[in-house]
Amino acid sequence: MASLPSPTTTTDLPTDGPELGLGTMTFGVETPEPEAHAQLDRFVAAGHRLLDTADVYGGGEAERIVGSWLATGGAPADLQIATKSRFGPGDANGASGPALRTAIAASHERLGIERSDVHLVHGWDQATPVEETLEALTELVEAGTVAEVGWSNATGWQLSRLITTARLRGYVVPTRLQLQYSLVDRAIEWELLPCAIEEGLTVMSWGPLGGGWLTGKYQRDARPTGATRLGENPNRGVEGYDVRNTDRTWAIIDALTEIAERLDRSPGEVAVAWLLGRPSVSSVLLGARTDAQLAQILGAAELSLGDDDQATLTAVSAPGIPDYPHRMLQTYCDIPHWRDLGTEAP
Repeated sequence: MASLPSPTTTTDLPTDGPELGLGTMTFGVETPEPEAHAQLDRFVAAGHRLLDTADVYGGGEAERIVGSWLATGGAPADLQIATKSRFGPGDANGASGPALRTAIAASHERLGIERSDVHLVHGWDQATPVEETLEALTELVEAGTVAEVGWSNATGWQLSRLITTARLRGYVVPTRLQLQYSLVDRAIEWELLPCAIEEGLTVMSWGPLGGGWLTGKYQRDARPTGATRLGENPNRGVEGYDVRNTDRTWAIIDALTEIAERLDRSPGEVAVAWLLGRPSVSSVLLGARTDAQLAQILGAAELSLGDDDQATLTAVSAPGIPDYPHRMLQTYCDIPHWRDLGTEAP
């Protein structure tokens, strides 16, 4: 039997503890350029080094704003920049080879850089064979245009297919996942996080505050108003007020508030600290409209929750697992990841 080709590798996975990253989705949309520069200054001054961008953020404006900040010369030499493409305009739309090359070149021009430390495909492209996407990513890594590759917003079967195809065909193997993960949304624990653990991928968590829910600013019996995400649009996507206004959400917020008050911290800091302690999480991406909001959450990096507090939050937020096939497999096969992650509700 012929031996399989060795996979093309990227940079080593992180060996240090998880880190905070700064997401830039608000830049140029909700956050004007001077305020965005203030956030970037604060973030790197606090010792953090990971910036996350995408060509779709503000139609490229977020990348341009980051690029204008980089051009001032104040960025540390060890700064890492993660780029994403898939939903760009025109020829940059999709995950085909030409689309990836066009999108990455455009991102680098806006950012004023020559290499992405991490490039993530922003979502599945049903119109493009996965082999074509992986081949293009491999060529970009070999050319030095991209150091490390990954995927954002995938399903379990998609991730498994990506990894298996890459290894069998000798393409670059994805090492990073960027996924929504928080105390109020732990759905990745059913399929994606166990796959990441098995395959040695690390997770960049977005939405760690559940769209503002885990900061404690919303009330159980009062619909949000004013200059907040849900105040301006109560039905905003998966974080909408009617979607997350549940007994489980309020039980999580009550537990967060109790722990935060005892530790003299904010609920948001505690929520981020819980994520920083989860298996395979390499980075937690913070997003803020204002510099003041960012300042309120950066302290999470120095907050280490005790085992009891970590266990309390894990138990109160346990999402449970679907009856079939997950619960059946857990009952008869004792899947270790669901048990160890605390996914099944007690």
